[in-house]
Amino acid sequence: MFQKSTWIKLPRDVVVGHGVLDEIGAVVADLSVTGPPLVVTSPTPNRIAGDRVRDALAGVGPSPATAVVESASFGAVDDLVARAKEAGYLVALGGGKPIDLAKMAADELGLGFVSVPTAASHDGIVSGRSSIPEGDTRHSVAANPPLAVVADTEPIAAAPWDLTTAGCADIISNYTAVKDWRLAARLKNVPYSEYAGALSELTAEMLVDSADSIKDGLEESAWIVVKALVSSGVAMSIAGSSRPASGAEHLISHQLDRAVDDPALHGHQVGVASVVTAYLHDGPDGGWREVRDALAAIDAPTTAAELGVDDATLVAALTSAHEIRDRYTILGDGISEPAAWEAVERTGVA
Repeated sequence: MFQKSTWIKLPRDVVVGHGVLDEIGAVVADLSVTGPPLVVTSPTPNRIAGDRVRDALAGVGPSPATAVVESASFGAVDDLVARAKEAGYLVALGGGKPIDLAKMAADELGLGFVSVPTAASHDGIVSGRSSIPEGDTRHSVAANPPLAVVADTEPIAAAPWDLTTAGCADIISNYTAVKDWRLAARLKNVPYSEYAGALSELTAEMLVDSADSIKDGLEESAWIVVKALVSSGVAMSIAGSSRPASGAEHLISHQLDRAVDDPALHGHQVGVASVVTAYLHDGPDGGWREVRDALAAIDAPTTAAELGVDDATLVAALTSAHEIRDRYTILGDGISEPAAWEAVERTGVA
């Protein structure tokens, strides 16, 4: 007897484009949320767009309060939960820290939140996952996705270029994440969603095909990247896990976070790692060159040196990444050091 069921949570509204910060009031009105909002932000986004967002929110309801966060941690989540107890809903304004913290706090309090990214650096702007560091480990935590996303391409295009290239690289790495997911489905009977896998692959291919046209300071480029990040986040919501966008390349990145005092941006690390994992999946004549060339076209790192790590550190991360979590990938139960060296040298990553 057929008994499968699923519950897919997606944003109700996704508003992307030039000047859409001014539409936050209309978006909130459409959501029918009640009570005073709490704007969760960090210093730079608050300076750039905080007043504009608060003015728009005050025009449709109670005046918002503001919580400025400095760093992401589980302690910061607890502090934000205490601060948000009187809020009716949260508005996360900024990059990774405010959005990840607001997402977890809103989930714990049973509140909705609106995602207002000011940088296109990761697909957490729309997904049901938060990434929270603890010591030398980064945890991926499930939480409800935002009720709405308001992504203004003007401030996003003006954000530091390396944040945009990190977002692009994070999307391009979906190419190998889906390969890992399919492999796990075949060898370990891990549940696989054809719809989520196809959407994630299509998103990665869109970035690879558009890589030559993604340029610093262009709103059109911000438009392309934000749409891709939204698609990637939706794929994770459909799958009910981070599988469509997180495979061996993310495990390698987590190991680099542990090994390096000042790690590179997450998207840059998974991008370089995806060159290697593409080689492991497809061999010397596979699609790893296409991944590498797309990263190079958007000025994202393609080597260990460009990440600021030495070759031996990358190899050590590659050979130990399978220990991070119980998620089957092309790394299996670990690859040998000679095989890791061959992979990084053949791809030019080392």
